[in-house]
Parts: sequence; structure tokens; C-alpha cells
Amino acid sequence: MVTVSSFPIWFVDVVGSVLMIVFTFVSLGYCLELKKNEPTDIIIINYLLWVCVALAVFAISRSAGHLLKQIFQLSGHQALWTAIQPFSGAINTFTFIVVASVTLFFERTWAIYGTILKDRQALQTAHEELIYLNQNLEGLVEERTEALAISEQKYRRIFEVSRDMILVTRTDGRILNINPAGQQLCGLSTAGDSAIEGQLFQNYLLGPDDWKDINQHIENRGFISSEEFDLLLEDGSHRRVLLSGSLAKTPSEEGETIHFLVKDIEQRRLMQKQMAQADKLASIGELSSGIAHEINNPLGIILGYTQLLLRGEDPQSDRYNDLKTIEKHVRSCKAIVEDLLNFARTSHPHKEQIDIHAVITDVVHFVRHHSNLENIQIETALAPKLPSVLMDEKKIKQVLINLLMNAIHAVGRSGTIRIATGTNTAANRITVEVADTGHGIAKENLPRIFDPFFTTKPTGEGTGLGLSVSYGIIKGHGGHIIVKSEPDQGAAFTLSLPVSPAIAER
Repeated sequence: MVTVSSFPIWFVDVVGSVLMIVFTFVSLGYCLELKKNEPTDIIIINYLLWVCVALAVFAISRSAGHLLKQIFQLSGHQALWTAIQPFSGAINTFTFIVVASVTLFFERTWAIYGTILKDRQALQTAHEELIYLNQNLEGLVEERTEALAISEQKYRRIFEVSRDMILVTRTDGRILNINPAGQQLCGLSTAGDSAIEGQLFQNYLLGPDDWKDINQHIENRGFISSEEFDLLLEDGSHRRVLLSGSLAKTPSEEGETIHFLVKDIEQRRLMQKQMAQADKLASIGELSSGIAHEINNPLGIILGYTQLLLRGEDPQSDRYNDLKTIEKHVRSCKAIVEDLLNFARTSHPHKEQIDIHAVITDVVHFVRHHSNLENIQIETALAPKLPSVLMDEKKIKQVLINLLMNAIHAVGRSGTIRIATGTNTAANRITVEVADTGHGIAKENLPRIFDPFFTTKPTGEGTGLGLSVSYGIIKGHGGHIIVKSEPDQGAAFTLSLPVSPAIAER
């Protein structure tokens, strides 16, 4: 009964021991197969493999112990099993210690492995982002390159077409780049780019201390704003300019550079001078008007009494000659006073629609018959279909005669005087130019030619009121006079007169 009842236990013990060995080695085989397929997997290498080996040893040890136990009991060698049993238990304990050690070691390894996996994942993500950026970077670079090209083209166009000088220099003043307007302002042709680049900008400044002043501004503030200087041109002349500039730090090999914007204000300065001249003339006119009236009355009385005395004198007597001399000079003084009054008079002239060509023809005919022209040629270039102008014919003739007489005096014994007309449709004006090939007007005299009593003629040959009176007449007609002259190259006076709206619309 005991034998029959213990058989299932024995069977389970023996078969279980054998199956444990089989299953352990099957697991070990699968683990080796996984290691072969995944050689870099730290879980298979460091944990499963070691656990399977330890369990295999444990299975062999335990199964062998159970089998030996059954064999010794059946064969009656119970004592022998008693001697071997402690060793079998020790082996089993050792294998469990190995499994526990592997498990404890793996916990630390797993933490390291987790960190590695996290870093690996981060690297993978970064790699994917780099791939994405690399794929899109080409498009971004193309867009940015195109935008830079457009920007460069835009600023290059501004640089090229600017009517003001744009200049780039080093901090020592050496010119690195200059636009065409700057070359033209300096008197260079557009093709003369290399002629100015590399030179010192201070060589084109008239004042010897101008560059020092510019540098002082830039060192103190980093910029200079709207300061006036005189620019020395290639032909030796100079022009007034408005200069602004700032210091720019660039990563290029040039290092620090100064960017200048130079604006030509010569015309503005001349306009300011003309406005000041007009104000001065107006003031002189008001003063002259009062003085002329005070002088004119005594002169009239002197002239009247002189003429009364002349009636009772013998024309052959010395007294008669003396009285004629007095009469002559009194009349000359009255003429000067009359011109002065005409210059100062503010009343409106008597205007009507007049053909300017007819006026010019009459004036030229008069001058030719009443002046000793000798070798002086008067030429005319009259524009066709010139509109008539609302003007005072006598006063305009006075202006033209005055300009022609001045031209004859400037030409001297021989030369050419040219009268030309034209239209300025945009300004709705006609122009009359009187030009000569005479000695010209000195630059220092140009601002003063319209001043009353200013003349370069010898004493007794001019009163200095002709151009002043002409200036007042043209201003009274709503026009203006422009004079251009160079020494020894003649002079050109241009009258600009407005066309009335009714005439302009035809």
C-alpha cells in the first residue's frame, strides 16, 4: 500500500526533474538563438543568458539530486544519499545566489541601458531633425539667396541711380566705393571709377581742416549729420555740399568703414543769394525812391533856370558854353534819377499781348542804326510759333536795348552777339537769351551785377543802373533773369517770361 501510494510522487519527482532539465536547455537554446539574431541587445546578453545558464546549472543540480535520491533509496543506499545531499543543496543554493546576483547586477545595467536608450532616442530624433532641416535647408537657402539677391539689386539700384553722392571710405579717408553721381559731382566721367577709388577723400575737400573736423564728429558721436563743406572738383572749381556720414563696423576685410551721403546744395545756395539779393534790391528801391524824389525837384529847378539863362546869352559866348555844360550834366543827373525811380517804382506796367519776335526785330534794327558795330555781328535764332506775351512793350525794349548795349561793350571791336528765343512748356514760359563772345564776367562780380550803381565800365561810361532797372522790369512782368558767364568765354543773359493762361491754352 505504501509502495503503491508513493509511486505518483516518485513519478512526478523523476519526470519533473527530467522535464526541468529539458525545458531549461530549450530556454537556453532560444536565448542563444536570440543572442545570435540580436548581438547588441543588452537584455539578452547580460540578463537572459546568464539567468538561463544559472537555471540550467540549478536544474541539472536539482534534477540530478532528485534522481540520485530515488536511485539510492530504491537500491537501499540511503546513507550514501545522506552524505551527498548537502553538496546538492549547496549547488542549488549557489545557483540561486548567481541568479540573484545577476538580477541585482542587471538592475544597475538596466539603468545604464535605459540612459543609453534615451540618449540613442535623442540622437535618433536629432538625426531626423537634421535630415528634415537638411532637406528643407536647401529650399530655405534658395529663398534666402533670392531675397538677398533682390535686396542687393534694390540697394545697388539705389546706389547707382541716386542723384546724390554715395561714398564709402576707410577711416583714414581712402575711397573704397563711389556711385556715378559722386563721380559726376567730382567732375569725373562714369568710366573714371578707378581714377578716384583708392584716393583720399580729403583731397576733394577744399578746406585743409575739413577732414579733421569730419573725423572729430565721427569719433565723438559715431556720425556726422548735415554739415556744409566745399567740395574741390577735378577742374579746380568748388561746390557747396551738405555732408552726412556714419561709422560702420563690418566683418569684411575692410574693417571699419565710413558711409557718406553728399548732397550738392550749390543751386540752393545760389537761390538763397538771389533771394537775399532781391530783398536787398527791394530795400534799396524803397530808399532810392524817397531820395530820388528829393533830388529830382531841385534838378528840375536848376534845369529850368539854366534854360532861362540860356535864352539871353550869345551862343558864341563863354557863359553860354558854361550854361550848356550845366544843362548837359543836369539832364544826365535827371536821367539817372529817372532810372532810379523806374527801378524803385512799384506801379504795374501797361501790358498788352505782344509778339516778342517783333520787339526783338525792332530793337536789333534800332541798335544797328544807332551804334557803331563795325565788326560785331548780331545773330538771331527765333523759335517758330512762339506764343505772344502779356507785357509792356516799351519796358521790354528798354531791357533788350540795355542787354545789347552791355554785350556790345563786352565784345569790344569784334565778336558775335546772339539773340535766341524758345519755350519752356513745362513751366508755361518763353525764354529770350542774349549771349555774347566778350570778356565775360568775373566770378566775384556775378552776385553784384544787379546791384544799383555797380558797374565795371570806366568812369563816365555807365551809371550802374541798367541791369538794376532791367531786373525790376522783368520782375514786374512775373519773370526772372538768369546769367551765366565764364571769364574770357562771354556771358549769356536769359529772360524768362510767363505766358498768360489764355494764350497757353490755344
